[in-house]
Amino acid sequence: MGNRHNRAAAGAPLVLALALVAPLLAGCGSGQAPAQTGAPPPPQVTVAKPTVRNIVDQDEYVGRFTAVDSVEVRSRLSGYLASIHFTDGQMVKKGDLLFTIDRRPFQVVLEQVRANLAQARANLAYTENDLARGQQLVRDKTITEQVFDQRTQAKRVAEAAVKANEALVQQAELDFEQYSQLRAPIDGRIGDRRVSPGNLIPGGTTGSTTLLATIVSIDPIRFEFTFDEGAYLRYARFNPPGDDPTKRWSSMQVKVKLLDEENFAHEGHMDFIDNQISQTSGTIRGRAVFDNPNGLLTPGMFGRIQLPGSQPYEALLVPDVAVGTEQTRKYLMVVDGENVARQKYVTLGQTVDGLRVIKTGLERDDRVIVDGLMRARNGTKVTPQERGAPSPGGPTASAK
Repeated sequence: MGNRHNRAAAGAPLVLALALVAPLLAGCGSGQAPAQTGAPPPPQVTVAKPTVRNIVDQDEYVGRFTAVDSVEVRSRLSGYLASIHFTDGQMVKKGDLLFTIDRRPFQVVLEQVRANLAQARANLAYTENDLARGQQLVRDKTITEQVFDQRTQAKRVAEAAVKANEALVQQAELDFEQYSQLRAPIDGRIGDRRVSPGNLIPGGTTGSTTLLATIVSIDPIRFEFTFDEGAYLRYARFNPPGDDPTKRWSSMQVKVKLLDEENFAHEGHMDFIDNQISQTSGTIRGRAVFDNPNGLLTPGMFGRIQLPGSQPYEALLVPDVAVGTEQTRKYLMVVDGENVARQKYVTLGQTVDGLRVIKTGLERDDRVIVDGLMRARNGTKVTPQERGAPSPGGPTASAK
């Protein structure tokens, strides 16, 4: 009895608490539900219309610099190398003395052939006088016709001997005065000496002669490269031959950059395109010419050449960061009149001053998302903020 009385007394406060909470719960149920949290606003993006600019497509090729003139210095004469008159690697002018071969043997030969020539001329003078006397004697019947013919023949042989000895003198003079002293045939930079003084040099006009040094011209310098048949057709169509076909390509301005340069800083012009396409590679050889007053450009050096690949045309350009990639396709996100992001697949051109040329897929009035591309989804609303299009450049621009 006592335990039941204690449990009843302990449960009284709990019943009272439930009685007090029940009206509060009922009141909450009968009122309006609390307001739910609102949906997030559309993401903000920055949009801009494409830049319109007149540009020229630029093609780029890798090639090498080559000298306009290149000469291997070799001796026509065999002999001992007496002296060298240049410093390895120096600039030389046409006519500068480079090597001297021991000249004494050639001087001896020259004096010898001059003496032979004097003897031949003396013999000719004798035969001429003898023939002149024979003309009177044959008229007087003092000598026979046969003897007169013999004197005539002797004069002709003497004349031939004089001419032969004159030729030998000319050759000996060339050997002594010119060929024994080797001079620079062109302006340019000479390489290092290949032979030291005192060595015997085999001479002649064949490939077995000794190479003494090489000279290459420096200013101007050529740049040679190759390109395919399709490129050749494009260049040929907007460079008609005109009245002088040899000057067809000279008006085509080009630029080149070196291995350690970021910009195409060296300007030149096309000089020559070969007359046939290689059947092996399907390419054709082209050549440009550049001024090189400071000698920076060196034959054999690699470079990248840039030349016009089209006529000037009006192009649409957008910032390169606005271009997205979907597997192998490129796209832009544009905002329509209802502020809905739409995906447009485009064909890209080259980069010009940090802007990307859009060949196809974009309209002039499209509002392109240039900032916030990752926040936009195709078919969803966005909050666009207009941004002025990048300031247009000049009438033409070169690709980087």
